[in-house]
Amino acid sequence: MSDIYTIVSGTNRPGSNTEKIARHYQQVLKSKNITPHFITLEGWKYIDKTPEFVQLENDILIPTNKFIFISPEYNGSIPGVLKLMFDISDYKKTWWGKKALLTGVATGRGGNLRGLEHLTSILHYLKVVVHPNKLPISSVDKMMHGTGEIHDAFTLRAIETQISEFIQF
Repeated sequence: MSDIYTIVSGTNRPGSNTEKIARHYQQVLKSKNITPHFITLEGWKYIDKTPEFVQLENDILIPTNKFIFISPEYNGSIPGVLKLMFDISDYKKTWWGKKALLTGVATGRGGNLRGLEHLTSILHYLKVVVHPNKLPISSVDKMMHGTGEIHDAFTLRAIETQISEFIQF
C-alpha cells in the first residue's frame, strides 16, 4: 500500500499565512510526485458530526495514513477549530496508528513551539506517531513575498528536509 497524504491548514481565519505555508507544502509534495489531499479549516462550520463531516472523514481522513498539520499560534496553543476536528471525529478509525508531521506558524519569534507541543500531546493521546522534526516558522509575515511565496532560503531548505524525512518515516 502506498502512503496517502493529507495536509491540514489548521485555522479558520480567511487569507491566512497558515494556508499559504500549507500550499507550499502541497507544492513540495507534488514536486516529489505525491499528490496530497488538502483540507483547509477556513470557513469550517462543523461543531457536530454532520453528514458532510462524516463524508469528509470517510473520503479523506480515514484513508489517509500520513497527515501534515500546519498550525498557527493562537493564545500559546492551537486554534480551537483544529481541536474541534479531532473532537468530533471517529478517533479510532481516523487517527489510531497513523503518522503526522507538524509545522507551527507565528508572526512572533517562537514559531508556535508551545502549540506544537500541545498538538503533539493531543496526537499522542489519539495514538498518532509524530515525526520528531517539528518545524517552528517564526516571523512568517516577514519571510513571504506579497504573493505568499516564501523567500527565506533557510526556511525553504528546512521544509524540504522535513518533508524528505517524513516521506521516509
